[in-house]
Amino acid sequence: MIDPELWQLLQDSLWPIVRGGLVGTIPLTVISFVLGLVLALGVALLRLSRNPFLTWLARAYISVIRGTPLLVQLFVIFYGLPSIGLLIDPWPSAIIAFSLNVGGYAAEIIRAAILSVPRGQWEAAYTIGMSPREQLARVILPQAARVSVPPLSNTFISLVKDTSLASLILVTELFREAQKIAAFSQEFLWLYTEAAVVYWGFCTVLALGQDRLERRLDRYVAH
Repeated sequence: MIDPELWQLLQDSLWPIVRGGLVGTIPLTVISFVLGLVLALGVALLRLSRNPFLTWLARAYISVIRGTPLLVQLFVIFYGLPSIGLLIDPWPSAIIAFSLNVGGYAAEIIRAAILSVPRGQWEAAYTIGMSPREQLARVILPQAARVSVPPLSNTFISLVKDTSLASLILVTELFREAQKIAAFSQEFLWLYTEAAVVYWGFCTVLALGQDRLERRLDRYVAH
């Protein structure tokens, strides 16, 4: 049975932890994901380019991002760059690191989604006089978006959990709030468990939203 004082501590700490998620974790996730998607689209188009150098450049970026831990990338930006005169505050450092990471993983998702669009769609758009840019924007990307929703949604949910690493560079978010309360109360097991439950709650809500979005998009796909 939980000690009454411990139970009171958990009740008192719940809102600060949830608030840390609402004002720290979720904004950090959304901003990083949006910027990462923009970067990913550019990298995916470079991967599909006929220019060998641009293709190599995109491959190299993806290889570095996917081949190194996110924590190391975060530390290189926040702790490493100041050694060459680039001092970046915690929040921008976290956003840069997470955006670059999302860009590396999402680029391959977007590239695969673009390649999944039948070649006939490109040819039909060309036949009616669309430029390559118009073909991409008005025909190919809308179809590719439907294909990429499930894996990109999984990337978004994973990013929610990955933002806990930002606590290591003193960004105030969900896990950082739990750390501060645990350090004061010395109840590490219970406070970290409470933080885990809050993360689980956020991810469950997002997963339900993902399912609803997928069903909505599925209405527009011929079976």
